[in-house]
Amino acid sequence: MDTSLITTSTSLEGYHVIKHLGVVRGITVRSRSALGNIAGGFQSLFGGRLSIYVELCENAREEAYQLLIQHAQALGANAIINMRYDANEVMQGITEVLAYGTAVVVEKV
Repeated sequence: MDTSLITTSTSLEGYHVIKHLGVVRGITVRSRSALGNIAGGFQSLFGGRLSIYVELCENAREEAYQLLIQHAQALGANAIINMRYDANEVMQGITEVLAYGTAVVVEKV
């Protein structure tokens, strides 16, 4: 799938939606290791950017995003509109990251 055809908008400029395939999602659940939590706690003592946690969040979002794309492709989509992220803490230190949107088939206008 061409990632330029994935948008948070409800439409794609220059394209016409010819078929809606439904909601698609990619979900992952992640936690930081005990050592990572210690390193993150140490970083937080000094303030500023907590790179340990930024990396964890970026990896979780990327994994959810790739799973979203796989789900859309399995349905025959060539685009995803109205894409969003959501995150919830399942339990302390364990976070669910969800990427979701609407799988569609589009054609260039």
